[in-house]
Amino acid sequence: MRRRDRLGERDRSYPVRMCVGCRSRAAQSDLVRLVDDGGVVTPDTTGHLPGRGAYLHPDPRCWQSAERRRVWPRAFRATGRLDTSRAAAFFAEESRWSGAR
Repeated sequence: MRRRDRLGERDRSYPVRMCVGCRSRAAQSDLVRLVDDGGVVTPDTTGHLPGRGAYLHPDPRCWQSAERRRVWPRAFRATGRLDTSRAAAFFAEESRWSGAR
């Protein structure tokens, strides 16, 4: 089976990424990009910060799942623990959840 067929769309004209929280695929524009900024997980709202990115739905359940599964070192190919406080504060803001899936 071809990869396009597995995604359920034959003529996809937008980038698809996987959420590290729920591990489902979604359009890149529906996800929040996070980057490892010197050991600190930082939301990349512009999409232009350098470095390896990981994507997450703007949904508290996805954030909790990612934290519970400890995905950050693996997602960023980092060694040791990463500080997630900046990203946690970003996801804690109630106004961010208006676009939750």
